[in-house]
Amino acid sequence: MYYEIRTYRMKNGAIPGYLKVVGEEGIAIQKKYLGQLVGYFFSEIGPINEIVHIWAFESLDDREARRGRLMADPQWQAFLPKIRDLIEVAENKIMKPAPFFTEGHS
Repeated sequence: MYYEIRTYRMKNGAIPGYLKVVGEEGIAIQKKYLGQLVGYFFSEIGPINEIVHIWAFESLDDREARRGRLMADPQWQAFLPKIRDLIEVAENKIMKPAPFFTEGHS
């Protein structure tokens, strides 16, 4: 399993608007293609104005295929401008679990 961890630093005050539009439109489109959402978070303490969402994929090929289908969807293309200007910096990591970690158990 591979985990994609996407971190967005939002413009000051943009988190409520971002969460609203993602909750009303964006997340349904993403789930349709990306599959397993592990978590969707916003910062409360520490670095402020951050959104972090984590998606699980069977392989890097699985991720590439799923993201390709998402990017090709006209609904997703129409949605992107609604959030693009709210994000100042985007960071993306691909993480692989340690061999002693089993999902659902720590």
